[in-house]
Amino acid sequence: MSSSNTQSNSELKSRLQNLKMEAASSMNVNLKQGYNGDITSREAGSVGGEMVKRMIAYAQQNMDKSGGNMMK
Repeated sequence: MSSSNTQSNSELKSRLQNLKMEAASSMNVNLKQGYNGDITSREAGSVGGEMVKRMIAYAQQNMDKSGGNMMK
């Protein structure tokens, strides 16, 4: 694996972590770095669902900008 791929992967992980923390905050779920086994399944599912909702909205916005053509 090249260093550029590693850098991209670590950047993506960081972005997903930030998205998770923002989603949790907006849902009033107290997430912390590391272990979060003290939150309920419902809270964890709510955070995950909010993340998916935001990722879909982001993809739709970007598809609108590209004219709906994902493959060129």
